[in-house]
Amino acid sequence: MSHAKVDFSNTEIAFHLKSDAALDRAYFLFKMIANEPLVRIGTAATNFALNTHLPVEGLIRATVFDHFCGGVNAEDCIPKIDQMFESGVYSVLDYSVEGKQEEEQFDLILEQMCTLVDFAHQKEAMPFAVFKPTAVGRFEIYKKISASIPLDEKELIEWSRIKERFHRICQCGQEKNISILVDAEESWMQNAADDLLLELMRQYNTDEVVVYNTIQAYRWDRLAYLKKLNLKAKKEGFKLGFKLVRGAYMEKERERAKRLNYTSPICVTKSSTDDQFNNCLKYILKNLDHTAVFLGTHNEYSTHLALKLMHELKIEIDDSRIWFGQLFGMSDHISYNLAKANYNIAKYLPYGPVRDVMPYLIRRAEENTSVAGQTNRELSLIKQEKKRRKS
Repeated sequence: MSHAKVDFSNTEIAFHLKSDAALDRAYFLFKMIANEPLVRIGTAATNFALNTHLPVEGLIRATVFDHFCGGVNAEDCIPKIDQMFESGVYSVLDYSVEGKQEEEQFDLILEQMCTLVDFAHQKEAMPFAVFKPTAVGRFEIYKKISASIPLDEKELIEWSRIKERFHRICQCGQEKNISILVDAEESWMQNAADDLLLELMRQYNTDEVVVYNTIQAYRWDRLAYLKKLNLKAKKEGFKLGFKLVRGAYMEKERERAKRLNYTSPICVTKSSTDDQFNNCLKYILKNLDHTAVFLGTHNEYSTHLALKLMHELKIEIDDSRIWFGQLFGMSDHISYNLAKANYNIAKYLPYGPVRDVMPYLIRRAEENTSVAGQTNRELSLIKQEKKRRKS
């Protein structure tokens, strides 16, 4: 298939699934998110209302939850999954319940993940499942291992259970032909997750890429890490899977580095993060013979760069080793215009009980507030589409 120039400003394609009412609601939400003091007040008010059990779940469900989430459980997401799939956009269901740190909860997530893999296996629209390391194990354990601090007897048992859960999820993925994306988290726990995921890639990525680790490009050491892994995979004969993102813990990372007086692992400027992302992207696409990549980006320039490189390197548009991904409720102008041009594209579709998904939604709002350009771009595209529909 030949590579045509994809026009991300085509709002008719971008918003074709949104009714006028849904478009109005999206405009209202992004307008609110663009206002930093309002986000702070809204966050505090929402937390207060949920903690004091005020009946606000209905309101949240009808506004911000419905815009950014698929539903309260997997079945609840089916209408959105089907609707997007009709337009060529696949779904990655993301159980977005955060911050639970008990063994029973980790076992529950494990069962949830295997059920989800089974659910995905029955729907062509869902080629991936996703989870984060701390959904199946305690942060402190990863942190200790990452810092080479010996674990006590009880912690060693805990760690072997964490490894078992990772293996179970990857086995489920391999059996059902569903790829497993594993999110990256804070740098001071990530070494443990990286080493474990390398072990899993060796075991499960022999024929197909089942396991994907996440590369956060705002870390200045990640290109070197990619190159090191590439040599290993070539030498040992297994395949690599990566989700490439910019990264989501910047403030936290910088604050900790400053407080504990070590060199921050985060690129100094936004433009050096962009360069790092684009350099990682180039490196991966040039080493595609034993690598698969899921490009998680809302950045138009990086997306265009990927399309340009695919064209130059004579990589087919629908090559199964390259996927593009955005979050549900955001960057529809990238997702649907790519789908229209036949690229592989998936939306992350968060789901879970309204109350439990609130930390995720609050983080989304705060992230959008800090990336002002993103919110303004959404607003201007919605405005453009509203105007087009009136004319």
